[in-house]
Amino acid sequence: EIGSNTTIDRGSWQDTVIGAGSKLDNLIQIGHNVRIGKNCLIAAQTGIAGSTHLGDFCLVGGQVGIAQHLKIGDRVQIAAKSGVMTHLAAGGRYGGTPAIPITQFH
Repeated sequence: EIGSNTTIDRGSWQDTVIGAGSKLDNLIQIGHNVRIGKNCLIAAQTGIAGSTHLGDFCLVGGQVGIAQHLKIGDRVQIAAKSGVMTHLAAGGRYGGTPAIPITQFH
């Protein structure tokens, strides 16, 4: 499912891919060559810059910004209004700007 006013850029040197079962809320920007895994949930006003790869079963809160050329592992959870500037390990929970493990964020 893809919400209203969500923009998905066409790939430039490889396809932009939204995995099966993934749900994108309204007002999301997906950059060129992004790959979103299966069964991901992405909340409104999130931006994912070009060539970033999200693993399967990721949860992304609203107003999250994810920089380009990053690898986000399977089952990662990202809190709302976070700024992701580095790769994120599978299974982790992250928040803040720059995004850090949620246990350090509190």
